[in-house]
Amino acid sequence: MELTPRGYEKIKQLIYKGVAVPNPLTLDIGEEVDIERVSGDRVTIYPGCRIYGANTVVASGAQLGYEGPVTIDNCQIGPKVELKGGYFKEAVFLEGANMGLAAHVREGCILEEQAGGAHCVGLKQTILFPFVTLGSLINFCDCLMAGGTSRKNHSEVGSSYIHFNFTPSGDKTTPSLIGDVPRGVMLNQPAIFLGGQGGMVGPLRLGYGNVVAAGTILRQDFKEENKLIVGKPHRGAVIDFNPYAYPSLTHVVENNFFYLANLLALEQWYVFVRQPFFDGQEFGKLIYAGLLDKLALAQKERIKRLKDMADKIAVSVKKTGPKGQSGGARQEFHENIERACEVFSARMNAGATAEDRDRFLTLFFNHKKDNDGNYVELVKGLPPAVSKAGTLWLDKIILELCRRVASLLPSLELFKKMIS
Repeated sequence: MELTPRGYEKIKQLIYKGVAVPNPLTLDIGEEVDIERVSGDRVTIYPGCRIYGANTVVASGAQLGYEGPVTIDNCQIGPKVELKGGYFKEAVFLEGANMGLAAHVREGCILEEQAGGAHCVGLKQTILFPFVTLGSLINFCDCLMAGGTSRKNHSEVGSSYIHFNFTPSGDKTTPSLIGDVPRGVMLNQPAIFLGGQGGMVGPLRLGYGNVVAAGTILRQDFKEENKLIVGKPHRGAVIDFNPYAYPSLTHVVENNFFYLANLLALEQWYVFVRQPFFDGQEFGKLIYAGLLDKLALAQKERIKRLKDMADKIAVSVKKTGPKGQSGGARQEFHENIERACEVFSARMNAGATAEDRDRFLTLFFNHKKDNDGNYVELVKGLPPAVSKAGTLWLDKIILELCRRVASLLPSLELFKKMIS
């Protein structure tokens, strides 16, 4: 009896082009996988791996499955990425990103350069900026985390940390912003530390340089920076619970739309700043397309969750009446959610920010012309005045989007301090 694995011909092609496959009979490759999108340069696929998806890309130096079997499904894997064991679906990993054994990384995730996690880390709809590091036994879905300047000075999430992203009412309007996009992309901000055995009840915002003590559960925003935050346990109590009340509606809606605005700012950064760096990279255009695709997934997810909550709020208004606690604001949110989400669904009108964008891009690419280095090295080497110009451009994108949303939902009094 002859035993040949499914995809035997594809496995032979991989080996012929230079991919190291120590035990070919244990490798499973889907018929849809394009072998031309797998580099033959220093790529190793260890025993027990499974590679699926027509959009899968594996760039030079990638190492798959060293600590345990890896399943790849429509991921874009950049140079020198190490996925040591686990399941990875519809995610992008940029140069030097890494994940340990038993990782579970699902759709909408972006791990930028040298970001990663140890063993047993679960991610979905998560974006990690360069150098961000997660410990072990972590559930960190629906987050964007930035901060830090290098592998030695990076934002960190301690082991056994959880981002609570599902409410008793069944809502997932819970994305948390740890850092932000306008400052985070400049790779010059103080690192953020989330101590182990702790958690965060989304949607929250946390400023740069903050250190959250181990065991702390964050339940409110801490936008200030460079603080030590020590939590205290709740007092014991038994109180009535009303799933239709939505007492923190302004907080939830504001943080969700602010998160969405940051996603659109990040998209603009990718389009105008990052894109040229992929041109000379193996499979660079495919990896860049994967980035934009994952950002689109992230935006779609946030809009879907807001609309789902609006549908539930319509039920709550019927049960409690529009004159109940925050009833008018709830009704307004339900009635105007489509228009508010259209602010983010439409393509960015760059008119309000084009001058700031063009000024920054001129400074940035002049700096690139005069200095050698990859994306990370060039961004880290930006003069402070250039970084500030870029942050100003991205801040204005976010401000303009927040203003538009606030005008559609006046009863919620969104972004009062920001737009006053």
